[in-house]
Amino acid sequence: LHPCREQPIFSTRAHVFQIDPATKRNWIPASKHALTVSYFYDATRSVYRIISVGGTKAIINSTITPNMTFTKTSQKFGQWADSRANTVYGLGFASEQHLSQFAEKFQEVKEAARVAREKCQDKTELTNPALSIPSHQVLPSPIISSNGPGEDKLFRSQSADVEISTEKERLKKMLSEGSVSEVQWEAEFFSLQDNNSKLVAALHEANASMEQWKKELAAYQEETEALRQRVAELEAQGTPDSSSDNNKEELSQSLEELELLLKAKDEEIQLLKSQRCGRWEAEGEREETLQKLQELEARNVELEQRLQLAEQSLAESLAQRDRVHHEVTKVAEIMDVKIFELSELRQGLAKLVES
Repeated sequence: LHPCREQPIFSTRAHVFQIDPATKRNWIPASKHALTVSYFYDATRSVYRIISVGGTKAIINSTITPNMTFTKTSQKFGQWADSRANTVYGLGFASEQHLSQFAEKFQEVKEAARVAREKCQDKTELTNPALSIPSHQVLPSPIISSNGPGEDKLFRSQSADVEISTEKERLKKMLSEGSVSEVQWEAEFFSLQDNNSKLVAALHEANASMEQWKKELAAYQEETEALRQRVAELEAQGTPDSSSDNNKEELSQSLEELELLLKAKDEEIQLLKSQRCGRWEAEGEREETLQKLQELEARNVELEQRLQLAEQSLAESLAQRDRVHHEVTKVAEIMDVKIFELSELRQGLAKLVES
């Protein structure tokens, strides 16, 4: 990187990955932390490059060509293949906005590289003496291949480029649809989890209230039974003895005291009965609460079923995404081979033209 010749035109931060050369499927992180990734322009050679340096080592040194394509594989991850470096680079960004900015800049630089290449070809045609032929002269084409004339081979190369571009667009659409579906299922899954947690908390709270009401009701019933036994004892103690004439006055006084005590106990019993009526109302409220609990349990079962369906759908979506990723990897390998073959074909054609 020459400081005077190349200058950065755009920089961002991202986690850098490279495809595993052995499996061509797994990503290998280039560093433990996010690195600065920059677009550079070489004004002398009219070349655009993506460069990222980790320490003293160049992690990315990729020259952008018009045939390259940057693909968004998720909301925060994108990748592109570099046939010259014989690898695939991947970038993980902190947000979707950073990914979009990088992708837009990639498209701009790719278009600028195309324009620069066309200008370079125009200059080559103007300065090449072999192409300075009067317009009235027609030279026979010396390029002959097994498939026919050289022009036919060039036409087939262009058709192959169109086919590759169409395949790339189809794969990008499939990846986009898979990502949107995955996000929707994840959102519904988290919503169901939240609702389920709220229902479980409400169920525990209702169970605790019901147990407290049961304990209070049992305590009141025990207290009422004890009061009844006490009244029975007092009534037994208040029975007069006809054989004790000498203690008649004392018994009369005791009976009066017992009558007063019985009156007080009757009032206490009435108070307890009224309290018990209140407990009956509480019992009615408990029954209503139990009914609500049953409804909540039914709702919880329904939500669990929906949660299971959502998890199943999410698993299917993830499996679909893995299949699409596998297909993309295969097609990327095929495209790299085709691009390499096209590059060799073009170089051969250029040599034949020059010869």
